[in-house]
Amino acid sequence: MSNNLRILAAQMNPVVGDIQGNLALARTAYAEAREKGAHLLVLSEHFMLGYPAEDLVLKPSAVDLSMEAIRTLATETEGGPAILIGTPWSECGKLYNSACFLGGGLIKARYDKRELPNYGVFDEKRHYSPGEGPPLVVELHGVRIGVAICEDIWFERVPRATRAAGAELLIVPNASPWRRSIQNERASAFDRWSDLGMPYLFVNQMGGQDELVFDGASFATNSTHGERCGLVGQFETGTALIEFNPSTNQFAGLGKGCAPDLEGWHAEYRAAMQGLGDYVQKNRFPGIVLGMSGGIDSAITAAIAADALGPDKVWCVMMPSKYTSEHSLEDARACAEALGCRYDTINIHPGVEALGEMLAPAFTGKKADITEENVQSRLRAVTLMALSNKFGHMVITTGNKSEMAVGYATLYGDMCGGYNALKDFYKTEVFELAKWRNAELPKGALAPAGEVIPERIITKPPSAELREDQKDEDSLPPYPVLDDILRGLVDLEEDVDDILARGHDPATVRRIEHLLYIAEYKRRQAPPGVKVGGKNFGRDRRYPITNRFRDN
Repeated sequence: MSNNLRILAAQMNPVVGDIQGNLALARTAYAEAREKGAHLLVLSEHFMLGYPAEDLVLKPSAVDLSMEAIRTLATETEGGPAILIGTPWSECGKLYNSACFLGGGLIKARYDKRELPNYGVFDEKRHYSPGEGPPLVVELHGVRIGVAICEDIWFERVPRATRAAGAELLIVPNASPWRRSIQNERASAFDRWSDLGMPYLFVNQMGGQDELVFDGASFATNSTHGERCGLVGQFETGTALIEFNPSTNQFAGLGKGCAPDLEGWHAEYRAAMQGLGDYVQKNRFPGIVLGMSGGIDSAITAAIAADALGPDKVWCVMMPSKYTSEHSLEDARACAEALGCRYDTINIHPGVEALGEMLAPAFTGKKADITEENVQSRLRAVTLMALSNKFGHMVITTGNKSEMAVGYATLYGDMCGGYNALKDFYKTEVFELAKWRNAELPKGALAPAGEVIPERIITKPPSAELREDQKDEDSLPPYPVLDDILRGLVDLEEDVDDILARGHDPATVRRIEHLLYIAEYKRRQAPPGVKVGGKNFGRDRRYPITNRFRDN
């Protein structure tokens, strides 16, 4: 028999608040660890209650039941592998984000997270107290194992202290959300202490939780730059059995069969799939319904939904008015049919006429304007919500980040719905995402391969089709110009002068800045959507609604 320490890393998709369901997942992984002869099972950060649980951890019963589940699981380790598992833990009036080491039927040790992130999407200082005392080092099968939790290894203090306390191996349960720059950020942060020569195991949560997506991407490394070995894969659940050799103080056999990370549009598309799919499934909707306009936003949204949920759970509804072009009718049908989704047409023209008649006395002497355009959008929302109420499907919206930034969206109209897969994609990125999907089939997709978005949808000028011959560029700058300005204002928090230095028209930049600020009230009422960039509307960027600041 080998003297190696055998560890089963479990990359799983817990559900926030489903303590018994998460306990069942842990038991399933534990049975596998026992069957494979592992000495230790490692599960992710805050596993028992799910992460992020936000203010749910302020409810004492939620924490008590999580702790009770940990105690129950500990009794089941008698005669079997040990377990390292994350959970909230309350003691002496303080709440901690903890990792419990279970073995021999007992909770043998507990480590409380030291570094509590409180930036961007994180708010841990609101909920937890930081851990105190010496580092945790436990011995198992002849190996001295140190423990850290997620943010602890983004800084050098905890890994260096743990190494100094005698740890030969560092094990790190994580709930580290994905964003398009995350792999580079992780590598850069963790390499700051690679001189320690301490191998470590990074076990991350996988799955969507409201706006956040966790990519898994668990890995092991012998702490040499560039030699991180992916264990399960990105945006997948599963387990991996790895071995640590105590005589060499190295993981054995790293570099063989490592799971690669996804790159570029594949990773971003897969994140959108995961976020939407888990939101629908974890909230127990039978499927989704969306307005299919014949434009690119609804087309790529339908594709993401069909890939994530299966075409049979996606209902595309074209709702034409008198301004809807024939090519939009053709393109919407062609896209739905290529994806294999249900497609129906419900004409809103009778409703528009009826509302026009109803409002005519109040509108006497007034010219038609954006009011009549918004009536059409809101009638479509009423139609989709009626279908949702009758059949149970969740309405999803299709607006992109560019539109949401400048308020080019109708409150209680096309903003009406439960989730938005495109919320953090700028319009120029939507075009690239559609081109990529036509050329590639994302891993795990349930819809067909090939050109599922007709080429004309990608190449024709974008239009809301709420009046004659309407084009988006009637009201907005060309999207490449708009998106560059918005990235400066939103993602980079640049001064207007910095944006002007790139050659933009001053009047255009100041107009876009003004539109960005005055649309804040709309964004506060928008549905959640998957975070893909560095600063999304909602969890990342929280500006006041009442706000007279302008960068002069």
